[in-house]
Amino acid sequence: MQDLNALLDKSLSQLGYELVDMEISNRGKLIRLFIDKPEGINIDDCVLVSNHLSDLLAVEHDIDYDRLEVSSPGLDRALKKEADFVRFNGERAQVKLRVPVEGRKNFVGILRGLEQDQLAIECEGVLHHVALSNIDKAKLAPEF
Repeated sequence: MQDLNALLDKSLSQLGYELVDMEISNRGKLIRLFIDKPEGINIDDCVLVSNHLSDLLAVEHDIDYDRLEVSSPGLDRALKKEADFVRFNGERAQVKLRVPVEGRKNFVGILRGLEQDQLAIECEGVLHHVALSNIDKAKLAPEF
C-alpha cells in the first residue's frame, strides 16, 4: 500500500493535484481517492484524474482492483500532512489526539499555526499547543 500511495502521490502532483486521502476496501478491490488543488475540485477534475490513473494502474501489474473512485475531499477535508495545517491556518478544525493534553483529547477551534512540530489551536479564546505526533485525526470543521 505504501508503494501505491507513493505512485499515486507522484502521479497526481505531476498533474497539479494533491492526494488528500486514500481508502482501500472490499479486500483491496475498491480504491477510493480524495484529491484537491488550491482552487478546488470539480467533476471534470475527477474524470481527468480517474482516466489518467486507470491507465497508470493498468500498466502496474501488481495492483489488482475492480473499481476506482475519485472525489473531492469535501468541506470537512482531512488534515494529514504538516502542509495541510499550514495551508488551512486560520480555519476552524476538529483535532482528536491519541493521548490527552490538558485533560482533553478533542479540540474544536481555529488553527493558529505550527512551530517546532507543535500545532497551535485556539478553542474558546484559549490557545492550546499539541504535538503533531500526538494527532490521531484532524479535519476541517466549517460552520454553516
